[in-house]
Amino acid sequence: MSKRKQLAISVGLLVVSAAAVAAYSLTQGTSETAAAGGHNHGVSASADEGARLVTLDPESARRIGVTYATATSRPFSRTVSTVGNVVYDETRLANVNPKIEGWVEQLYVDFTGAPIRKGQPLLSIYSPMLVSAQEELILARRLTQRAAGSESTRSSRNAQELLESARRRLRYWDIPEEQIARIEESGMPQKTLTLLAPASGIVVEKNVVEGARVMPGMDLYRIADLSRVWVEGEVFEKDLSLVRLGQSARVTFEAYPGEVFTGTVTYVYPTVSVEARTGQIRVELDNAGLRLKPGMYAKLELQASDARPALMIPRSAVHFTGERALVFLRGANGALAHREITTGLIDGNDIEVLAGLVAGDVVVTSANFLIDAESSMGSTMGNSGDSAQAPAPAAAATGHDGH
Repeated sequence: MSKRKQLAISVGLLVVSAAAVAAYSLTQGTSETAAAGGHNHGVSASADEGARLVTLDPESARRIGVTYATATSRPFSRTVSTVGNVVYDETRLANVNPKIEGWVEQLYVDFTGAPIRKGQPLLSIYSPMLVSAQEELILARRLTQRAAGSESTRSSRNAQELLESARRRLRYWDIPEEQIARIEESGMPQKTLTLLAPASGIVVEKNVVEGARVMPGMDLYRIADLSRVWVEGEVFEKDLSLVRLGQSARVTFEAYPGEVFTGTVTYVYPTVSVEARTGQIRVELDNAGLRLKPGMYAKLELQASDARPALMIPRSAVHFTGERALVFLRGANGALAHREITTGLIDGNDIEVLAGLVAGDVVVTSANFLIDAESSMGSTMGNSGDSAQAPAPAAAATGHDGH
């Protein structure tokens, strides 16, 4: 075969190959256009990315489950629910500690959990310091009696001052007046004196036994008055603005199913936990019969009401992107457009709108992601160089013809 014939055959093959590639590319473009038309589902997205308009015919909206809700203005009311634990009322705690050094001769309250009343004997203590103070008291009493029979006013006054000083020393050591009077009358010092309970309540701590040596400032007992207790609960940071001092609280306990206790918010702690993002609140409860015990688990409900009107929409209508909160707003012609809003507090399934909507606006509450996808698809198609306009909506009955 001559070189000229070989060259002619090669050129022919190249022409045929180029024609085949061009035909294949044209066929693929036609198939993609047909597929896009088949997935239209009766939806039309505008090419204007700023407006992000989407139009749905009624049949398409029904098929993909689109529902609507109207923004309404109403008084804000919400229940804040949290949990907590029963703790002691810190204003009703009392410690018993001696102001002198000595030894415990006898314990009258000898176990933790014992109920006691104010003025009840707790223990008897021997102390050399107490014995010396008693002897000074007795001597001062005798001097006062002798001075009373003399004609010297100054001596009588000095003796009386010495007696009062001896009495005062014993009072400062928490010795009761009755015991001081008994020492003066008997004229004999007692080996032991008795310490009395400073308050009524329950012994929640006991750190002493008979025969123990005690030192000034040593905590012997801790007494808690449980006729009133606190419930301390944790409230999420976003709900702290709904908690007010004096607010009523409903409290329930697993120990008493079906029974509701009513308390009052008496304190909101001024700090927030960095780890849990919660703030602590305190609710006071009366505890008649001592039914509520420190450590019990409690559930709290606070009814937060605000007289100001609040614009509310369903939470499902809001799409949070991380930086913005968006809704699809239905216009007068039925077209749906993205609208950025500013959200406020949450009330159950509803959320407050602070800006971006007005009462009476209609927003989409379901199928938001499908509509957003169609909106984004329409914007992409509008910005491409292949078509100058968005595709026209296909008939609802033939929405799957592209398959």
